[in-house]
Amino acid sequence: MAKDITLVVMAAGMGSRFGGLKQIEPIGPNNEVILDFSAYDAIKAGFTKIVFVIKHEIEADFKKFVGDRISKKVKVEYAFQEVANLPDGFTCPADRVKPWGTAQAVLACKDIVKEPFAVINADDFYGRSAFQKIADFLREDSNDYAMVGFRLVNTLTENGHVSRGICEIENGILTSVTERTKIMDCKYTEDDGETWVPLSPDSVVSMNLWGFGPDLFGYIEDGFKAFLQEKINVPKSEYYLPSVVSSLIENGEKQVRVLVAEDKWYGVTYKEDKEMVVKAISDMMNNGLYNGI
Repeated sequence: MAKDITLVVMAAGMGSRFGGLKQIEPIGPNNEVILDFSAYDAIKAGFTKIVFVIKHEIEADFKKFVGDRISKKVKVEYAFQEVANLPDGFTCPADRVKPWGTAQAVLACKDIVKEPFAVINADDFYGRSAFQKIADFLREDSNDYAMVGFRLVNTLTENGHVSRGICEIENGILTSVTERTKIMDCKYTEDDGETWVPLSPDSVVSMNLWGFGPDLFGYIEDGFKAFLQEKINVPKSEYYLPSVVSSLIENGEKQVRVLVAEDKWYGVTYKEDKEMVVKAISDMMNNGLYNGI
């Protein structure tokens, strides 16, 4: 019997740069959203369950436009990322609006995910090979974690800056991830554009496609408490999933294998990106990649 593996989809973000609920923005010819294609590729790769991490406030719309359709093809469950959902002993500041980042989103799944799992962003188009690579890894009996990375040049947009985790790799093993929050044209800035530092176009970047065991939840929970002790009163502070992974690598607790997808990544970071994504997916469908979606 095939091993159960779960796909965790981080879909709680409201798309602040895009200006709307981009998780349910149609990009296919029959009103398909990016998640329809991710679910199709995940099912083909052998995933047996999908868990959507959302906010309660978008639950009805999300189920209507996405979840109910996908639940006809694979088992679907929901977890909820809420700003006030903090570990015992911590109280959310009254002026905090923004959720606490990607690690908190994954932590919301701890009571419903008991098997090896992958994590993706809801609004990223990763492609068939990326899902197959991570699914094959998850079916191994390994204590390692894994990441599917993409080449930096294949993940950029002409319509603004992007945030990427720049990876350092030795012998196929991840040694560190450095979050760069403003990248354009294979250069990044840390001073609002006054100076720009070049990056290699072939740099491997994290697009938040990870493979984990359920032991990750304990690591996240411990790290979240330490994070909150330091930054609970910083209004826009975020607890990033790559930060958790980096800490485990630095402490020697985990090895993270890097599986590189050479395909182009697609995403609607800005409204102007949509036309390019629609065309790319239309071409794939015309080539028979998504028959029966």
